[in-house]
Amino acid sequence: MFGPGVPATLSLLPDTFTFAWLVAILFAVAWLLDSRGLAAGRSLAAGTWALFGLFWLSTVPYFAFEHQSYVESILALVGVPACMYAGYLLYNGRASLFTLTRAIAIMLFIYLPFETIPAFTIGGMAFPEPRRILIEAVATQTGMLIDLLGYAPERVASSEGYNAAYLWTLDDGHTYRIDIVLACTGLGSMAIFGGLVAAVEAPLRRKVRGLAVSVTLIYVLNILRTTFISVAAGNQYMQWYPDLVLLMFGASDPYRVSFLISDRIMSQLLAVVALVGITFLVVRELPELVVILEDVLYLLTGEEHDLTEALDLPREPTNR
Repeated sequence: MFGPGVPATLSLLPDTFTFAWLVAILFAVAWLLDSRGLAAGRSLAAGTWALFGLFWLSTVPYFAFEHQSYVESILALVGVPACMYAGYLLYNGRASLFTLTRAIAIMLFIYLPFETIPAFTIGGMAFPEPRRILIEAVATQTGMLIDLLGYAPERVASSEGYNAAYLWTLDDGHTYRIDIVLACTGLGSMAIFGGLVAAVEAPLRRKVRGLAVSVTLIYVLNILRTTFISVAAGNQYMQWYPDLVLLMFGASDPYRVSFLISDRIMSQLLAVVALVGITFLVVRELPELVVILEDVLYLLTGEEHDLTEALDLPREPTNR
C-alpha cells in the first residue's frame, strides 16, 4: 500500500504500463468488433486474455519481493491461469465473457491515466499529474483524521516528491516516515466497480446508484484504512512476534513490523472482505452484474453457479 508504484523494470516485458495500455486497447477493439457481429472480435478478445495473464505474471516479482504482499502475490498468480482459461472459454463459445471483457477494458481506461499521465501545461497554466492530485487529497484527509485522534506527525515530502507523507518521531528518537502513494487512494477498487457497472446493460439511474454506493464506501473505508495503518505503524503499536514477521516478509528493519502486520496482513485481508461486502450491496441494486460474477466463479471453480437464486435476486431486473 505504501511505497512506489509498480516499476516498469520489474515487468517481464519492457514496459509494464505500456503493456497494460496495449491490453486495454486490444480489449476495446475486440469489444467493438464483436458489437458489429464480426467473428474476429472473439479471436482478438481470447488472445488478449492470454496477454492479460502474462501481464499478471509480470507483476508477481514486484508484489512478492518489493511490495512484500502475500495477498497481492497470490491474487496475481491466480490471475495467470484464470485469464488463460477465460480466453479459452471465450474462444470456444462462452459469449457471456464478453461482458467481463468490456469491464476489464473500462477498468484499465479508468486506472491507467492516473499511473501514466504526466504533469502538463495548457495556455501557460501548469497542471500537476492526476496521480499527485489524488494522492495529496487522500493524504490531507488522512492527516485530518489522524489529528482528530489526537496525534500530530509532521507532514513531509514523500519518496515521489509529493506533499503526501507523515513523519513520526518515536520515544527512542527514531523517525519513521509513512508515504501515501497511489495504491493508498482506493483507485484500483473504484476502477473495478466503475468497469463492472459500466459494462452491464441496465437503466442509467440504477447504474448511477450502484456506482455511488461502491465508490463512496470504498473511499470512506480507504481513508479509515490509511489512518489505521499510519497510526499503528507510526507509533509501533503492533510489534508482535517481530522475528517471525520479519522472516515471513524477508525484511530486516524491526521498525517495519507494525507496518507489515497492519498493512500487509490485516488491512489487505480486511480489504478482500470489504470488497465482497460492497459487491453484495451493489448487486442488490444492479442484478445485471450477476452474469459477470457467475463467470468469475466459473473461472475459479470450474462449476456453474446460480447467484440469482443464492442471493435471492429478482429474475427480471426492474427498469427503474
